[in-house]
Amino acid sequence: MRRMAHWLVKTEPDVYSIDDLSRDRDTDWTGVRNYQARNFLKEMAVSDRVLIYHSNAEPSGVVGIGSIAAKAAPDKTQFERSSEYFDPKATKDLPRWFCPKVRFVKKLRRLVPLEELRRSKELAGLLLLQPGTRLSVIPVSEKHFKAIVALGS
Repeated sequence: MRRMAHWLVKTEPDVYSIDDLSRDRDTDWTGVRNYQARNFLKEMAVSDRVLIYHSNAEPSGVVGIGSIAAKAAPDKTQFERSSEYFDPKATKDLPRWFCPKVRFVKKLRRLVPLEELRRSKELAGLLLLQPGTRLSVIPVSEKHFKAIVALGS
């Protein structure tokens, strides 16, 4: 049996925030247009835990927890001509982009800023903190997941 995996997904709070996810209860995690990040989305399984990270914010940081409510399916925005995520090379028979459904679990008591994550010795090796890592979806070890949640609780 597969062990539950842990992930971190980035979102810009002025586009879709943890409060939006709390209100909606769940959402299709659309708009990811990087092949490595897309592959991570396709690896996600129902019940995997997800750290929600607000990026391009002051400060940027982890704000909440979600879980995977449904495995990745074709991202509908790739087919919508009016969408900024439209991909003219994608077809219904051969979609290029996928998105899981993310369900709200809880908002952390406080935002855990990137600078605090960088200072934590417990988070050594966290992919988010590696130079040049700009992916919007990354795997997180269970140890790192628990340490980040503890910082925000």
